[in-house]
Amino acid sequence: MAKDGSSISDGVLRKILLSYAYVGLWIFLSFTVIVYNKYILDPKMYNWPFPISLTLIHMAFCSSIAFFLIRIVKAVEPVSMSRQLYISSVVPIGALYSLSLWLSNSAYIYLSVSFIQMLKALMPVAVYSIGVVFKKEAFKSDTMFNMVSISLGVAVAAYGEARFDSWGVCLQLGAVAFEATRLVLIQILLTSKGISLNPITSLYYVAPCCLAFLMVPWIFVELPILKNNSSFHMDFVIFGTNSVCAFALNLAVFLLVGKTSALTMNVAGVVKDWLLIAFSWSVIKDTVTPINLFGYGLAFLGVGYYNHSKLQALKAKEAQKKTTQTDEEAGRLLEDREGEGAGKKTDSEA
Repeated sequence: MAKDGSSISDGVLRKILLSYAYVGLWIFLSFTVIVYNKYILDPKMYNWPFPISLTLIHMAFCSSIAFFLIRIVKAVEPVSMSRQLYISSVVPIGALYSLSLWLSNSAYIYLSVSFIQMLKALMPVAVYSIGVVFKKEAFKSDTMFNMVSISLGVAVAAYGEARFDSWGVCLQLGAVAFEATRLVLIQILLTSKGISLNPITSLYYVAPCCLAFLMVPWIFVELPILKNNSSFHMDFVIFGTNSVCAFALNLAVFLLVGKTSALTMNVAGVVKDWLLIAFSWSVIKDTVTPINLFGYGLAFLGVGYYNHSKLQALKAKEAQKKTTQTDEEAGRLLEDREGEGAGKKTDSEA
């Protein structure tokens, strides 16, 4: 008995430790990619302010690795997908993803890492609002009040920003809007049709699409500047390691969501944001004002309450599911007993 209890405890402990390991890995890689991108794009650091080119390098690298793993090594099975389904479902998602990456990387040129993380607190607001528009979320007054409180907190943080740049804010808000729309469309166009993509198959189908969309603005916006910039040379160490980190982050997202839950990722994201704000202030020496922190604190409480509400809703749904299963089992047992009783009665009459 004691042995069995010990083994169960060991199993639970192992599961908890693995969950923390997935969370830690995702926070580390997400943190690394954000700071690395900031380092490359910021004019005061590496000074390579070409966000479309950087995103193109990421997409080309991810497409190549995904193609190698699926078509050459055959380590991962591709998803069965028709051309019509690809055009109607994957292409819109790829277009939104390319716009989200382009705008979010562009924002690093104009805004501090800490302020960008504060603006990203608006993601639940955008996802919920777009979900209501597309009828994937039910409108609730208390949830909307929570969304308003998050928005108010971000507005206060923006008011207190020492290095406020309106164009940079527009870029980051655009990135949040496109990313939120992409997440909702994944539910509508893929999940609802029973199509589930892991990070390798997701990159295999989506990354080439992003690459194609990004080529258009790149040809007209950044290629002429790069041609005239004779001092530019491809630093394979910098861009190679940066691309590896971006690819690893996609795998870490799959591990975290697949082995824990999307809610765990949201909670871990809040921890990561505070770490980035602290890093931005202490290492990069970005200015973080008391009003910044007060505003983000308000937004943080709103996001925390939203995640708590989501958790309670999931628990209630799970409890209802278990109750339904128990009722069905009880009904089957009752039917079996009634059947047995009828059989015995027939035998006694005979």
